[in-house]
Amino acid sequence: MKTATIQQDIIPKKATHPGVLIADELDSREDLNQKELAHLLDVKVSFLNEIIKGKRPITADTALLLEKALGIPADFWLKFQSQYDLDTARIKEKNISKVQNIEIWSIIKNYVPVSVFKKLGYLTDDIEKNIRKIFEIFKVESVDDFINQFAVRKFSFYRKSQKLTIDEKNLFSWSALAEYEASLLEVNVFNKENQKELIEELNKCFFENKNLLENVKTILNSYGIKLIVLEKFNKTPVDGYSFWSENNPTIVLSMRYKRLDNLAFTLFHELGHVFLHLSENKDFKFLDIDDKENTVYENEADHFARTQLISESIWKKIGAIKFPCEDKLILKVAKEYHIHPAIIFGRMCYEHNNYKVFTKIEREIK
Repeated sequence: MKTATIQQDIIPKKATHPGVLIADELDSREDLNQKELAHLLDVKVSFLNEIIKGKRPITADTALLLEKALGIPADFWLKFQSQYDLDTARIKEKNISKVQNIEIWSIIKNYVPVSVFKKLGYLTDDIEKNIRKIFEIFKVESVDDFINQFAVRKFSFYRKSQKLTIDEKNLFSWSALAEYEASLLEVNVFNKENQKELIEELNKCFFENKNLLENVKTILNSYGIKLIVLEKFNKTPVDGYSFWSENNPTIVLSMRYKRLDNLAFTLFHELGHVFLHLSENKDFKFLDIDDKENTVYENEADHFARTQLISESIWKKIGAIKFPCEDKLILKVAKEYHIHPAIIFGRMCYEHNNYKVFTKIEREIK
């Protein structure tokens, strides 16, 4: 593979025919012109003219004649001709490959948001390199494999929502890019038995809300869970994505709603999938989009998120508070139970199906 790359790098834009050297020799010699050289070679002027114009090759016989007439070794002429033939063949091959790449790229563009990938730094203006990068990201070896993967992902993902307008191309690419980024990460060994300790550290982290995303990532990585933050693409109503990558579970967050309570619930929902489902079956993939089906898996992950963010015993006390209520009351119970007030407020909104309540409670991720 390396040899082929080196050869391709030194292919000239245009092959140089040895006839060019004959023309140069004639230009540099005042005592010799084309007609006279043809006479020395015992060939017709038209024959020599075709060689000079690159329309006729230099044969072994012609090389010997040129050696005698110009004093330039026959081996040189034959090597020159051989190089010209090789360059011509390589240029032709490169042009064929270029046309094929253009055709492949025109197909790929129907499935990948090229402008987004360029903005993120994955693609350039080099079509050949772009094709290799797309194949690397999507883990395919041909454009047929690429198209087939789109069909598979479309069936598994989009059946979850019948009502939403989803850009299939963008969701396909977002999920594949998330998996690619995850494959590049190395974290500690995952141990399902460490769930309690992990949850305690994360809840403390959310309560403190300092350099939150980086601290959450550090904690998850230390427990063997990969975390990817990848902003959603246009018309992809996705909040999170969880799957198994190499030897570790992975969580991807789109940060669609940049509020602490949304981040906390989405993260803990995906953790529910990790501990309840992915640890049992590494082939599962869970894409958290709006209006997803209320499957047993999704309901279990929702319940996990609610009870791990606010325990059922604590919620019995908080849930008894009449809602809407004053912010100071939420701040009081948040301080008492070491739960960030935004998480409590978000839970109250959910339980009462009322998201229009005004609050001054800080929900910003810091």
